[in-house]
Amino acid sequence: MTENLRPLDERAFTARVEPHRRELHLHCYRLLGSFEEAEDLVQEALLRAWRGRETYQGRASVRAWLYRIATNACLDALARRPRQRGPNGEVTWLQPYPDELLEQLPDRREGPADVVLARETIELAFIVAIQHLAPLPRAVLVLRDVLGCSAQQTAHLLGTTTASVNSALQRARGGLRDRLPGDRETWRPAAEATSAERELLASYVECCERADLEGVAALLHEQVRFCMPPTPGLWVGRGPVVRAWADGGFGSADFGSLRCLSVGANGQPAVAAYARRPGGAAYEPLAVDVLRVQDGLVTEVVIFGAAMFRHFDLPARLGERDGAR
Repeated sequence: MTENLRPLDERAFTARVEPHRRELHLHCYRLLGSFEEAEDLVQEALLRAWRGRETYQGRASVRAWLYRIATNACLDALARRPRQRGPNGEVTWLQPYPDELLEQLPDRREGPADVVLARETIELAFIVAIQHLAPLPRAVLVLRDVLGCSAQQTAHLLGTTTASVNSALQRARGGLRDRLPGDRETWRPAAEATSAERELLASYVECCERADLEGVAALLHEQVRFCMPPTPGLWVGRGPVVRAWADGGFGSADFGSLRCLSVGANGQPAVAAYARRPGGAAYEPLAVDVLRVQDGLVTEVVIFGAAMFRHFDLPARLGERDGAR
């Protein structure tokens, strides 16, 4: 029987579409690269769905209908607010996505075609790479290669032709290859963190809490990359990265002391750092460091400000005895 949304009141309609909110949020996040903007766009998409519920004709599932509305809401937002990247191509609007929210996806599956969530398509390297694509090819790539929609389904969702979808996908795949790290030409499920990777994260936390800059440096790859959205700037290489941290005061008396908690963001190891300034009574939120680890070393560090703490299940502050978990 074809589902009919027209008779539903607002409460019943909300109950019908609410189970799809988390996966729609993740979809919008991929397209936008911003956790907070994705929240706004999901809300806008669900409002559009409510207002346009009479247009739902049951030719596709409610989930696919919602994906169409959410995708077009994101494309409209990108058209209204074109993005300006940093001088080195930095995605200055980039924000992290807490792993705990990924776990809320039903059965770890998502999308109109019920495609299993691939961790790599939420990693920061992937999110950054697709932000360099024009909005339409970006949407086509996500719908086709991430969510597993057919060319015909994608054309229907975007209100275009199959030929246009195929052309946009070819451009998007080429652009993605140019932007992904050289060792990540394909995106396949990654293994769980090894004991060596867990030890590396523990060492990173320990060195940060000791303000041991040399110790941190020993954990970094020679060609490590570092950025700190929304501040423009990209540092490449162990020496420049360590100097940037030293210039920022890390390890100095004025910087104070740190306590860290291990978290997860974008399917990657991450550390939430709290700082107690000289004379302070408690450790206050400072930053979330999201790490990329390869071959036993940290190859990328992306640091986000304290404003991101509210999206993670983290304490508002830490006492003297609180620390790594």
